[in-house]
Amino acid sequence: MELKNSKTLKNLANAFAGECQANARYTFISEIAKAEGCQEVGCALDAIAKNELFHAKTFYNAIASCGVTPDIPVTGGYPFKESGDLIADLQYAADNEYQESASVYPGFADEADKEGFADIANRFRLAAKVEDCHMKLLNELKKQLTDGSLYKRPSPVKWKCENCGHETTANEAPEICPLCGSKQGYVKLILSDN
Repeated sequence: MELKNSKTLKNLANAFAGECQANARYTFISEIAKAEGCQEVGCALDAIAKNELFHAKTFYNAIASCGVTPDIPVTGGYPFKESGDLIADLQYAADNEYQESASVYPGFADEADKEGFADIANRFRLAAKVEDCHMKLLNELKKQLTDGSLYKRPSPVKWKCENCGHETTANEAPEICPLCGSKQGYVKLILSDN
C-alpha cells in the first residue's frame, strides 16, 4: 500500500495538527508560569513545547515523503480547556498527554503496522513514550505547586540558582539569591527522572 492512499497518512496529519496545538498550548502555559514568578517551571514547559514541535516536524516529514499531497482533512479532539490557572492547566495538559501515550499513538501505531508502515508505527510508539514522560513531569509539577514542595523539602537538599550558579543546601530555596538577587522562581527545580 502507498502511504498516499492510507489511513496512516490521515493519522500522521492528525498527529501533526495535535502536536502543533500542544506546542502552542505549552507556550501559553509557560507564559502563565513565568508571570507567576515560576521561571523554571516555565522553562520546563518550554522544553516540552520544543519536544512537541519536533514531534510535529517528524510527522510532517513523514507526510512530505509522499511528495505533493492534496489537502488532508484533519479530525480530532483538540481541547480548549486552558483557563489561565497554572495548576488546572497543568492537569488538563497531563490528561491530554495521557490520552496520546495510552491510546491515540498506540492506536495509530497499530494501524500503521496493519498497513505495512513499520517505520511510522515505530515513530508513533516512540512518541507515545515521550508523551508518557511529559504526563509524569506535568503531574509532578502540579503536585509540587499544589503541596508547596516546589521550593521546600522536609530535609536539606541542594538548591541552585539557574542564573548565577550559586548553590546552597537547606530545606527551602532562598527567596532571593544571595549572590545575584534573582527571585526564588529561578532556582533549579528538583524533579524525579521522568
